[in-house]
Amino acid sequence: MFDTHIHLDLYEAEERNRMLEAAWGSGIEGVVSVSMGLESCLVNREFALRHDGRIMPAYGHHPEQPPLDEEGLQVLCDWIQERGKEQESFAIGEVGLPYYTRKEAEEKGEVFDLSPYRRQLEGFIRLASELNRPIALHAVYEDADTVLDLLERHSIRKAHFHWFKGSSHTVTRIVRNGYYISVTPDVLYEQEIRELVAAFPIDRLMVETDGPWPFEGPFAGKHTEPGMVRDVIREISLLRGLDVRNVTKAVNDNSRNFYGWNFDQRTRGL
Repeated sequence: MFDTHIHLDLYEAEERNRMLEAAWGSGIEGVVSVSMGLESCLVNREFALRHDGRIMPAYGHHPEQPPLDEEGLQVLCDWIQERGKEQESFAIGEVGLPYYTRKEAEEKGEVFDLSPYRRQLEGFIRLASELNRPIALHAVYEDADTVLDLLERHSIRKAHFHWFKGSSHTVTRIVRNGYYISVTPDVLYEQEIRELVAAFPIDRLMVETDGPWPFEGPFAGKHTEPGMVRDVIREISLLRGLDVRNVTKAVNDNSRNFYGWNFDQRTRGL
């Protein structure tokens, strides 16, 4: 199985090492480790080199933090470009729009300028298009429609809306474009997510933990680890009335195909 969205660099080193050793030993084939910024990208690249193809790094700048200025964005994009020239395996991410930061500001009556975030996101989308890399997106509710406009404008073929939440209209657009969403452990207790999973095409579903983000319900008080994707897959099978083995195969195939995992070609340059 695969955890297609986790922040490995946000774990303490000892916990991360123990967690990954347990994951590899229990049948987790790989994880996608997304980045918060350039420093995070450097760390995730080192993790990927160290774990011989099991960790797919994703390089970007998380949108729920101040956007990069033009110089900072150029430095990060140039660094990612170099990784592409060296034929390394990676995705673009985590990138998107600051839905939660914006809502918090608006609730306080503050003016929120979205334009620098859009500029940053479009830079990463252009990069994904140019390098032909999958892109991992932080885009929920009405922000997802804005992001879809940009993806369509730049003819992006591989887009992954992580922990997606949104309207039926937005879901239709995602499906029409052949894009993917991923589901977290909150599918066990969040009705909105349960309804989404019951209806979304199985051939466009992946699973994730977004660790170390903590969860509620049966996971309350537990450290978030890649092995939790088993519970997610089991719940998907129950919601859809499908054999868990068939769901596992479908989700695994989706993850391999989307992120281009090839375990016969171990990483050299990655």
